[in-house]
Amino acid sequence: MKNLRFLQTPWQRAGLGLGVLAFSAFAFLPSGLHRIEGFGSRPAYAAAVAALMAVWWFTEALPMAWTAAVPLVLFPTLGVFGGGLVHNVAQSSSPYFDAYIFLFLGGMMIGAAMEQWNLHRRIALHIMRVIGTDPKRLLLGVLVATAIVSLWISNTATAVMMMPIGMALIAQLETESGGRRLHHFGSAIMLAVAYAANVGGIGTKIGTGTNSIFCGFLADKLGVEISFAKYMAVGVPFVVLFLPVVWLVLWRTGRKDRIPEGQGGSVLQREIVALGPMKREEKRIALVFGLAAVLWIAGSPLRQTIAPFVPEFWTGFKFQGKHYESWVAMSAGLSLVGMRLVSFRSIRRLPWGTLVLLGGSFAMASGIEESGLSAWLAGQLRALAEFPLIWQIGLTSVATVLLSAVASNTATVNVMLNVLPRSLPVLSASAIAASCDFMLPAGTPPNAIVFGSGYIRLPVMMRTGFLLDLAAAVLVTLYVFLYVGPILFH
Repeated sequence: MKNLRFLQTPWQRAGLGLGVLAFSAFAFLPSGLHRIEGFGSRPAYAAAVAALMAVWWFTEALPMAWTAAVPLVLFPTLGVFGGGLVHNVAQSSSPYFDAYIFLFLGGMMIGAAMEQWNLHRRIALHIMRVIGTDPKRLLLGVLVATAIVSLWISNTATAVMMMPIGMALIAQLETESGGRRLHHFGSAIMLAVAYAANVGGIGTKIGTGTNSIFCGFLADKLGVEISFAKYMAVGVPFVVLFLPVVWLVLWRTGRKDRIPEGQGGSVLQREIVALGPMKREEKRIALVFGLAAVLWIAGSPLRQTIAPFVPEFWTGFKFQGKHYESWVAMSAGLSLVGMRLVSFRSIRRLPWGTLVLLGGSFAMASGIEESGLSAWLAGQLRALAEFPLIWQIGLTSVATVLLSAVASNTATVNVMLNVLPRSLPVLSASAIAASCDFMLPAGTPPNAIVFGSGYIRLPVMMRTGFLLDLAAAVLVTLYVFLYVGPILFH
């Protein structure tokens, strides 16, 4: 047992037990959830499984993918979907094959090809060189380059790629500053990598698993399809608005080292020269990626043209936006494999557990919906739904940011989407805010990655992160109320 890394800490061991206790309380103690007309005890069982998963996700008692697989076992065992065992097994397992999972898989395959041939690194370095190399612009360049890369590959992979670049920049600046350690500017650069990796992922459907969970929830539970271009219209403007806020807050720290202007350019030039001329493989990957991006962005008219020719694969099948987008993603990913532009070694290194996590998220939402629990929750939250919309959005934004400080963004959005009122602006506020925790290393993988650089002290991260958490909650509230709700969800 001591070799099981996920049970090493007292917090994890306590979480394992608390999850079982929460499950037992909902499932077996008498309550109104066992007496909902037309559903029997199914709402109580769905609540028990959801509570178990939430506690295990929050405490990381087990690997997140393991927890995500819980519905495969418990939903059929408890009969959450009603009917017989075969029906329950089919209903429990189908969310793990949702089209959004294949969209995310295709996106990861494109990202893996970029990583294998260093195309993402070349893009980032050129963006930084274009923005400028004096200290202010260098910090902004790190933010912008990291965010742009994170639009298309995972925030974790982006942070892993950008951290060595940031460390090389800091080392060169320290050398040119007479060997003095640049505590403040080094901290700002490292935090820029983490924060921009998180914020950039908000911009596209494939930027982070949180976005796929949100879009899948809307499609399955509310019948609302958000195209790739429409989601970018929601996510990208927020990224553009929030990055300057991050830059202003970080520059307050970075400028304390008083670095002379004109330094840092040699590092970027050396890194670019080391990459050499753009390889044929990089050009082909860029072409495939560019074509996929065009097909995603132009998805609505193209899907309508293709839809009449798509067969009905099963009873009730309808060719939706998610099917078209996943087809584009998988076609691009498989074509890269076929052209040997991404190796099977790179494919094996993909975070496959994330796909199980997405499936578990959709399965949990499906169980809550089909068991009758969602209708009960809506009744309990009727008071919140009667608040003015801006208060609903504001409370949701603050609660989501606070929750994401102690839990992963995917765990946070999984819980919030299933308990909030079914209001599109409110749900979108939670989806955006879930990627906006900046206070603690445990908040997101990029936070933890840069924390190990040696330039970040926990009090500095907490002070800086608190300001950005507060700014994010305010901006999400105003952004969703003034822009997302009226323009995109009217």
